[in-house]
Amino acid sequence: MKKFIRNILFGDTPVSEYSTVRVEGKINERVWLSMNGTLIDISTTHWLLCLNPVVFGIWFSKDDIIPFDNEGKYRIYFKDSVMDPATVAIMKLDFFNRIEENDGTLFLLKLAETKIRHLNFIRTRLIFYRYYKKPEQDFKKLKSYSAAYSYPRRVRIISFKEGSWFNIFPMDLVGDIPHSSRYVFGLRHTNVTLDRMIETKKLAVSEVPFECKDVIYQLGKHHREPLSEGSLPFGVVPSETYDFPIPEWADSYKEIRIVDTMNLGSHMLLWGEEVNEKILNPSRQHLFHIHFLHYLHQKRKGLDYPLV
Repeated sequence: MKKFIRNILFGDTPVSEYSTVRVEGKINERVWLSMNGTLIDISTTHWLLCLNPVVFGIWFSKDDIIPFDNEGKYRIYFKDSVMDPATVAIMKLDFFNRIEENDGTLFLLKLAETKIRHLNFIRTRLIFYRYYKKPEQDFKKLKSYSAAYSYPRRVRIISFKEGSWFNIFPMDLVGDIPHSSRYVFGLRHTNVTLDRMIETKKLAVSEVPFECKDVIYQLGKHHREPLSEGSLPFGVVPSETYDFPIPEWADSYKEIRIVDTMNLGSHMLLWGEEVNEKILNPSRQHLFHIHFLHYLHQKRKGLDYPLV
């Protein structure tokens, strides 16, 4: 009976909380921000930075017309593509904070309410009760996470070293500001490297290929425990400015100076400036995360990315 129900819900699709995919070419999905009567495409200028509460960072350059105010009404619409603009999720958000720079402003919006349309209501509820319901995740959280990951979030590798203490771990709450040297990161307060990064104001971020998925995920445990000497199953190269360990299979890396921090809730925002960039290997396709509900929706419509 369980197998029969599973086939109805998923077919032959492997069940996971998030689907790991590769993107051939450009990302299909589009993300729109509605604010005070204005609709703006923020697909390449928005980033998920915190999960509890859900907080997005949205960048506007100084040349953009920005009808932002602290009491404004904001909505984010997640859509399938330019050619198929079906809305899969809607988020209502409140103004949270901002970081102002000479060339633009990073606005931070906090989630207030979510609606999702990936699957019909009954199927969504069945999936929730069968696979997602647990003490730390209610249906409201499922909706917020599935909406936030209705746009592919690229996985990158973070490196840090201080004396003999070093760490390397993956994360997808990262944003590189277009036409700028700025980067923004959302790190959990439980990350063992966070305090050292803030104190030294340094980190390195690497672009990595999807083919290295297995070793990337093995590094996930190092959010909570640092690396020990000789424990890495791969070689590293020292970064040019900070001497941080960079995986030898990375496409490229950037060394970042942290210029500001902000507590968002479960995560700390790190606002950084690039001080050096190095190309190591020819650029390849990257690893992305989307929510499993979004993947099922895409598959039903024939829009699914290749699973990795």
